[in-house]
Amino acid sequence: MPITPATATHSPSNGTAEAILLELVDEDGVTIGTAEKLAAHQAPGQLHRAFSVFLFDERGRLLLQQRALGKYHSPGVWSNTCCGHPYPGEAPFAAAARRTYEELGASPSLLAEAGTVRYNHPDPDSGLVEQEYNHLFVGLLQSPLRPDPAEIGETVFVTPAELAERHAKDTFSAWFMTVLDAARPAVRELTGPSAGW
Repeated sequence: MPITPATATHSPSNGTAEAILLELVDEDGVTIGTAEKLAAHQAPGQLHRAFSVFLFDERGRLLLQQRALGKYHSPGVWSNTCCGHPYPGEAPFAAAARRTYEELGASPSLLAEAGTVRYNHPDPDSGLVEQEYNHLFVGLLQSPLRPDPAEIGETVFVTPAELAERHAKDTFSAWFMTVLDAARPAVRELTGPSAGW
């Protein structure tokens, strides 16, 4: 698996961890600077660029992931296929494709832009805030998964009915319904009317 600042804590020979920087943006998504990842998520949060990916199998089922218990933000909750932050200067599409492979060990056979959504979601458990300008992507996944256990605890493909059932009983990320609802037009176009999204 490729090792990047997003998948590992860097430990240079001097013993210091390398800071992960996020791209700060204005309300129109224009880059205005950078901030260290944790600092950008501390209340009240700094608006930064992010991405969310929704991948489907050939039957139109959505791939969900349960975030690994070791993650500092929203550990153990269910969420969309993949989400994260581009490196400063990295195109959101490239970041989404890269991070999907890093987390799932598989690349989408198709990945398409599905718009953007801006939100502000505090996480009551950690006190962190998701203040994000989020680029949405939908796609198809046809290869076997090899999830990175440091990132993902479990994966499951769900129909809309199965998602509704799971959403009623399990804990999901604070941003999940916001990004799914924003991506729905593109999801419906990708999966067709019979999938029910």
